[in-house]
Amino acid sequence: MATEPQQQQQQPLPHHHIQIKESWLVGKALLNFTSLFVTLGVVSFGFEQGLYASLITNKYFEDYYHDPKPAEIGIMVAILELGALFSSFLAAQTGDLLGRKRAIRYGAAIFSLGGFIQCISPNIFTLSIARLISGIGIGFLTTIVPMYQSEISPAEDRGFYACVEFTGNIVGYASSIWVDYGFSFLESDLSWQAPLMVQFGLGVLLWAGTFIIVETPRWLLNHDHNLEGMIVIADLYSDGDVEDDHAKEEYRNIKEGVLIDRIEGGERSYQYLFKRYAKRLSVACFGLLFAQLNGINLISYYAPMIFESAGWVGREAIFMAGINSIVYLISTIPPWYLVDSWGRKPLLMSGALIMGIPLYIAGYSLYLNDTYTAAIVVSCIIITNAGFGFSWGGIGWLLPSEVLPLSVRSKGAALATATNWLSNFIVGFASPVLLDLIKWKTYWIPATSCIISFFAVWYLFPETKGLSLEEMGSVFDDKSSIFSYHASGSLGGGSNGSIYGSANVDETFRNDSAPPVSGIPEPFQKSAASMARNPGANPQFDGIITGAAPPPMPNPNSLKPIKSDFSDSHSFDNTGNSSDIVQEIEPPTLEEILKFKVDEQSQPNIFKLSC
Repeated sequence: MATEPQQQQQQPLPHHHIQIKESWLVGKALLNFTSLFVTLGVVSFGFEQGLYASLITNKYFEDYYHDPKPAEIGIMVAILELGALFSSFLAAQTGDLLGRKRAIRYGAAIFSLGGFIQCISPNIFTLSIARLISGIGIGFLTTIVPMYQSEISPAEDRGFYACVEFTGNIVGYASSIWVDYGFSFLESDLSWQAPLMVQFGLGVLLWAGTFIIVETPRWLLNHDHNLEGMIVIADLYSDGDVEDDHAKEEYRNIKEGVLIDRIEGGERSYQYLFKRYAKRLSVACFGLLFAQLNGINLISYYAPMIFESAGWVGREAIFMAGINSIVYLISTIPPWYLVDSWGRKPLLMSGALIMGIPLYIAGYSLYLNDTYTAAIVVSCIIITNAGFGFSWGGIGWLLPSEVLPLSVRSKGAALATATNWLSNFIVGFASPVLLDLIKWKTYWIPATSCIISFFAVWYLFPETKGLSLEEMGSVFDDKSSIFSYHASGSLGGGSNGSIYGSANVDETFRNDSAPPVSGIPEPFQKSAASMARNPGANPQFDGIITGAAPPPMPNPNSLKPIKSDFSDSHSFDNTGNSSDIVQEIEPPTLEEILKFKVDEQSQPNIFKLSC
């Protein structure tokens, strides 16, 4: 039996909670506040998206703009997508160079400018230009906000926060319909101008909020702002305690991923993205492509017009669109709890069927044009909308931000977002023309896309639930998977099933002593877990989504530091050394953090706001 002094000696030393806050909130409160606030970006997009669905049927709007033709309406509605399409690439560069937070700020400012011009536009041409400007802001927000959300969310809750974010989008959409309906009782031009003023106010509120939210820790560590990154990690995941073991381990995980990427040749070019991460990029782009081609914006942009064609007239059509928006909003709530437990693939596949079948029925009912047509079309549209909210709506935006690696996440997200806006533009522009020319047959086009998307997800999409962003290589079997527990089963030692327990990156190669099979190093042999998660990697489907075979195992003796695109950008905390790649990965010490905070507090306020 141990003596009393021995028992006292065996007890661990007490851990003192040392809190050095970067934000006035910490922990879950900070995470929830930040998530909800950046969701204003997609709320603004949703509001803009639904706003004109009702305004184009407003008699005062039509009189003010001299009864615009269907083609003019189509251009005015769809031109927003062109602005978003082109600005998504600029947003990627801005997000990489200046940070996610600043990119959101610039997007909100541009969106607000466009909203203000819409309020005072004297003709349909000026209104279209104003929507183009708003679209540029929307391109920033829809590229950066999902990326920002994924980079601050814990792996086990990332799907939850992404789906909550999409619910915010539908809150904006539903709000715009009911705001339109409420102001439609005004017998003046204010009936359509007042909703535009509300939209302008949302943009200003989001812009102001960007001076409060934190930068993402992954961007900070990727740009060697290590001290700032450690403080933000502590604020988000350990109630501000910079000495907490969980916060330190999270720092090691993220920083190790950054260093590994540099060792592997962490370029940031589009050519590098296409060459090395073609399959990841394909999944990201197809997710948003199908989300648009499956018919959601045929409904979102033109729901009142559709309801009018089915027999609901004037304000009744807006009211039915409002009922549809409420059901749509409710449908986005179940994925909060299913996306991280049930998974991404089951939701996408079931959503494709829930959307496709009613669209076929709606088209056939319009063809029959009998006494039941109005009720059947409304029911089918509502079910289709709910199916999208249940599945493709949130997950389509989640995939690009979670499957792409940090080094090219902004560029990959930009391409995926551009795919979304290009297909969105095509749907928005073509829908009124097709509804006028081929009428009921229009609905069968997105219905067929739904069926195609069902099989695409079944055969080609991997399951990504529960994985950290740094572990995504394990389900795509690309070069990053040589560092992944899931890809080989031989590497690891960290608590997350990755090499995160290793303090030295170079040590990873030295520990890989397992003999190769058939001349292939063991890390590249597909594990059962990898095959189960990624059926598209099965040889019979290989290459369907431009997937390439894994590159050969790098020779650890030939590894050289890779210069980052932004390696000449000095960290504010002066701790960065992007050429020192193979190094011990340890968080900054408490003394370094305290010194940094003292130096930071001595800076002028204008400097703090600009950061």
